[in-house]
Amino acid sequence: MSKEKSLHIYCVTKNGTNPAYEGARIGVRRVVEEAGCAITSVFPQSPDDPVEQAALVEQALLQKPDVVLLAPAHPSHLDPQIIKLQEAGIPVVSFVSRSKAMAPKCFVTSDNYALAYEITNFLLAHLGGRGRLIIMEGNPNSETSAPRTNGFEDAIAANPSASIVTRGIGNYQRADAYAEMVKILAAQPEFDGVLVANDFMALGVIQALEEAGHKVPVVSVNAMPDAIAALKKGTLLATAAFDAMKIACASAQAAIRIVRNEQVPVEISLPVSIVTAENCAEYDRPYEERALPTWESAAGGSINA
Repeated sequence: MSKEKSLHIYCVTKNGTNPAYEGARIGVRRVVEEAGCAITSVFPQSPDDPVEQAALVEQALLQKPDVVLLAPAHPSHLDPQIIKLQEAGIPVVSFVSRSKAMAPKCFVTSDNYALAYEITNFLLAHLGGRGRLIIMEGNPNSETSAPRTNGFEDAIAANPSASIVTRGIGNYQRADAYAEMVKILAAQPEFDGVLVANDFMALGVIQALEEAGHKVPVVSVNAMPDAIAALKKGTLLATAAFDAMKIACASAQAAIRIVRNEQVPVEISLPVSIVTAENCAEYDRPYEERALPTWESAAGGSINA
């Protein structure tokens, strides 16, 4: 990308606890710095706190950046701030999640339903086509949670030899998922595997299983570095690549193009891939060392162009 010293991008993510969002921030910074632009990157200190996140977006109005990158923690709580940005002529590019009412200039994501459906089928294939499964859901306020839960459920429903034993809500946080899994294990259900809506929660689930001496396959979603380590260790069977860094990189590339008045799709959806210990080489490196996607490779998965 050509140098544009005056361009300022303001990036607001959901939290500073989930490593996937750290990857997102690293990806945005790398893309923006490569373009010779300025970046302000902020997140609420209380994970996924929409009130604190709204205050951070208000700060963007004071700084008057050229464009705002936003992953809303709540589907509607930031709408007043998004309206203010639009009235101020500051475009918004959303990634991972978005407002239900206020359409961004571009939205970058991956197919959450397909990711969950395919990772469930992968687990069931590993189990020989049958299994009693536990579902660990994400944060109910997140746009990604419902489609991932639906993907898990529909894939199980499509297989007459599979069933849901019970479920917990881990809020996309490791500590919450650990606590939920401890409660589930205390009830002593019989189960053959665990479906987890993101890698960070999966690490908490695995910890609880290990402490209880209960060994069953666990699958999840994200493909973040700690999950790749778990794949190689054998404690995680597979993860579906909802690659937050690539998603955020594409959103930053879209933001720069919008300011340049270049064409950008309304929505970009990155393709689904299942990552295992056998094919994880692309992801087996820190976010700082992962290859940056090109605009052509990211926009090639777009819809509603």
